[in-house]
Amino acid sequence: MGQNRSDDERVVITGIGAVTPLGLNVAESWEGMVNGRSGVDYITGFDTSDLPVKIAALIKQFDPTVRLPAKAARRMARSSQLAIHAGYEAIEDAGLSISAENSDRIGVLIGTAYGGFDEAASGVVTVYTEGYKKLSPFVLAASLPNIPAHYLSYHLQTTGYISTIATACAAGNQAIGEAVEVIRQGAADVMITGGVESNLCPSIIAGFFAMRALSTMNSNPQTASRPFDATRDGLVLGEGAAIFVLESLATARARGAKVYAEVVGHASSSDSYHVAQPDPDGKGAGKAMMWALENAGLMPEDIDYVNAHATATPLGDMAETMAIKRVFKDHAYKVPISSTKSMVGHGFGAGGAVEAVACVMSIQHNVIHPTINLHEPDPQCDLDYVPNEARAVEVRYALNNSFGFGGQNACLILGRVE
Repeated sequence: MGQNRSDDERVVITGIGAVTPLGLNVAESWEGMVNGRSGVDYITGFDTSDLPVKIAALIKQFDPTVRLPAKAARRMARSSQLAIHAGYEAIEDAGLSISAENSDRIGVLIGTAYGGFDEAASGVVTVYTEGYKKLSPFVLAASLPNIPAHYLSYHLQTTGYISTIATACAAGNQAIGEAVEVIRQGAADVMITGGVESNLCPSIIAGFFAMRALSTMNSNPQTASRPFDATRDGLVLGEGAAIFVLESLATARARGAKVYAEVVGHASSSDSYHVAQPDPDGKGAGKAMMWALENAGLMPEDIDYVNAHATATPLGDMAETMAIKRVFKDHAYKVPISSTKSMVGHGFGAGGAVEAVACVMSIQHNVIHPTINLHEPDPQCDLDYVPNEARAVEVRYALNNSFGFGGQNACLILGRVE
């Protein structure tokens, strides 16, 4: 059980970096979450006049050259730029010095759903409209899912373990859990981990619209993402990155690092139900939560806060409510639950990692951010979703849900370190 682990086996967070539709760092992003600010707005990066959806949760005023040479930034997808921006913040926050002496013992594990899909889509357009000779030689490399991890490793100069988790919307959350195991197995002393996504392009919008997954509330972008509300009509696309520095509690204490929280439990499961729709009974999601609790050595009653996957799709929010009831039973009606996606949209591979930032900040500050735009409660979603206003609550343990296409579920439990 998690509570019996030694300090060498206990893995803690010592640094955090984030860039989200609410801010270009952790402090700005958390301030936006607590104040219930929406990051959803009209898309301005390309022409949406022929598209049925014209809104998304966008990162504004992002300048990749703050952290990168302009030439290097031009050769990579936006997702890699975001990962590097958040990665540098996390390293600086952790006070971690990377050198030839320790670089072999520092690893990178990043979660993403699509990698640089937008670069590939743009490349296809270029070939068919301008000819193959106009295609950039960097397009194929930039579009690969593992390239954000590569660029993080390259720019931070880590030479140890490296990998990528590509479990769709569960990827960021699952990457953090898997990074814990890399440390416990002795393959690394420090892991740089988290999730990233940036794929706002016409083909992504068209594809999700064809699936009938997107909100079409174009008239008022800030109110379009409305998890658990009876009037919800689909998810809002988002982008972002959140990166963490993980190390054993023993290592963190030895170097005098500040400790934000401990990753006390994690688990994954499969719905084995449908490629895009959740199991309506929430059985697979419930298993991920229960197994994460077992991994942590905790009972459902020990959880003080649940950060829900909650994408604002009619089926998804209802299925997650069922799953929480399945696991928490009577405690389901007592534990506060909220949706970060009500403010930052659905960041896919970045989503779970950004939500892990919210969980850590809740543990640090004993405040739970609200689920905004929840004004007409769905009778079938009848739990405490902390509607519209932040709430002061003592948070010792927070549970973070992420559920992805392919029925891939990931659950992470974070806890306070006294």
